[in-house]
Amino acid sequence: MALSPHVPELGALELLLAVARLGSVGRAAAELGVSQPTASARIKGMERQVGVPLLERSPRGSRPTEAGRLVVEWARHVVEAAQALDAGIDALRGRRDAKLTVVASLTVAEYLMPGWLLALAEASPGTAVTLRTANSAEVAGRVLGGEADLGFVEGPSTPSGLDGAVVAVDRLVVVVAPGHPWSRRRTPLTGPELAGTPLVLREPGSGTREVLEAALAPYGGAARPRLELASSTALKAAAMTGAGPVCLSELVVTEELATRRLVEVPLAAGLDLRRPLRAVWPAGQRPGGPARELLVLTRQGSGHRPASPPHGRAQT
Repeated sequence: MALSPHVPELGALELLLAVARLGSVGRAAAELGVSQPTASARIKGMERQVGVPLLERSPRGSRPTEAGRLVVEWARHVVEAAQALDAGIDALRGRRDAKLTVVASLTVAEYLMPGWLLALAEASPGTAVTLRTANSAEVAGRVLGGEADLGFVEGPSTPSGLDGAVVAVDRLVVVVAPGHPWSRRRTPLTGPELAGTPLVLREPGSGTREVLEAALAPYGGAARPRLELASSTALKAAAMTGAGPVCLSELVVTEELATRRLVEVPLAAGLDLRRPLRAVWPAGQRPGGPARELLVLTRQGSGHRPASPPHGRAQT
């Protein structure tokens, strides 16, 4: 049943209770952080709404009329119930906001997420984070299915059904073992050469594979892989044992390149193997709470070609 128009709003009831307790409209106004004229106008408006005088005013202050005392008693129950509701909502939000589930592509999870989550733990030590890993296609499916608050993917575009923001830009590199003929190349590797060479690659559905195939599409597409492996660690191991050229994120091979356990093959200028790393969430649902906080931290602490803050759907 709808309330009648004679029922005052909650803020007016709080003001009436403060006047009854303090004996003065001025003191009640100061306690509630409003001006005395505003408080007086609100009391008069409430009296017109209720239809009876609620306060007796005198030079010594204000006190409830006989009708006012009844309204004060009823108002006390209403305000106490509202305060209980407010506390309950805060508790629910606290429990929700203290939990964050993230699903990230393997490269992001292994090489960028630890730093981001450490920063989140320092900023919000009460937040419990669950991190799951998957390839980019699986990340998109889990976020769409409501299994995670936030996802992180690699690839040239935002997956269908999701909104996203670019948080960093990565670069794929082609690496070989020091004994491989390509390790001694003097000229950059061309698109047709790379497209025609069986490579050791990630499985279909990974962001790394998607970016490479898009880059090689103008040259007839990638050759059938020599091997398909499900992790960057496995790709590195295969490259170092001489299984063949490998294409993977430069994040993954920084140490191996520095120690010459792997050699980066120079690529021709027309081969663009850069890729955006994106945070993603269901379309039309802006991240809130710790998910939003993590998004902010990705731009403060990635240290790897950070992108500008998001404004709606990411540009692709």
